[in-house]
Amino acid sequence: MLEEVERWLSTRSWSVADRPLHQVVAAKQRTGQTISVVLPALNEEETVGDIVAVVRHDLVEQVPLVDEIVVVDSGSTDRTAEVAARAGARVVHRDDILPRIPAVPGKGEVLWRSLLVTGGDIVCFVDADLREFSSDFVTGIVGPLLTEPDVDLVKGMYDRPLAGASGQGGRVTELMARPLLNMHWPQLAGFVQPLGGEYAARRSLLEQLPFPVGYGVELGMLVDALHLVGLDALAQVDLGVRKHRHQDGQALGRMAAAIYRTAQLRLARGHLVRPSLTQFERGEDGFEPRTYSVDTEERPPMVEIAEYAERKVA
Repeated sequence: MLEEVERWLSTRSWSVADRPLHQVVAAKQRTGQTISVVLPALNEEETVGDIVAVVRHDLVEQVPLVDEIVVVDSGSTDRTAEVAARAGARVVHRDDILPRIPAVPGKGEVLWRSLLVTGGDIVCFVDADLREFSSDFVTGIVGPLLTEPDVDLVKGMYDRPLAGASGQGGRVTELMARPLLNMHWPQLAGFVQPLGGEYAARRSLLEQLPFPVGYGVELGMLVDALHLVGLDALAQVDLGVRKHRHQDGQALGRMAAAIYRTAQLRLARGHLVRPSLTQFERGEDGFEPRTYSVDTEERPPMVEIAEYAERKVA
């Protein structure tokens, strides 16, 4: 491992226990920074309400840490929006944000648009499919941003059990993202969960980053943040165990292809290859091909959007 990464691991990797809640709240009050918690959601009625309720109870009602909880619904066909609103979140539909730019499917699209409907100096992203959720997931990743002025982005790290086996989750991380980062961006080799959906960052950083609209958003954000602010402005916090819904193998294949495409664009923009993935399903006449597009559109830095600039002036 690079000596720089070893040093980074010793100075920029923490545990949630390193910053007790009272210390985090005191830092917020001292610095005057505001915090937005954003949950991107698509058909998550079984889990989104519990997450919102925990954040609201622990970090809004019990202590004044979180200033707003926003669920951005990206087209759910179940009761996600209703459940989230009842639990205490402000729910905004993806298509109602920046309507002059037609929305496309994808998690990164939702995260990008969320910058327009939130106001926090610090934006904390939390996936909406987490089970047995603890508010430590929020306090852990916003803590360093409140106490360390030179840190701009904090990723959560955790164990990801799969089928009862510890540490077997995160298959796309181990088979795609980690090899890519180690080979092409070795400064980022110290991130335990580079694709994890729980991370927080300063708005001043997020608004300068392009957002891959799909599954490549987390890898793209790490790489672009490294280039923009440097390794020492990035950090990670151990949050314990993350339990969530796992995807099937073919969905993971599409995710891996989109992540590879995101990396490829950053390695050599303009050198296009076939941005598609062919998979196979058994049909009546044997295995039948199914081809999916994995090309990843990107949204520009939010500071380039006129509506965002106008809002900041107002």
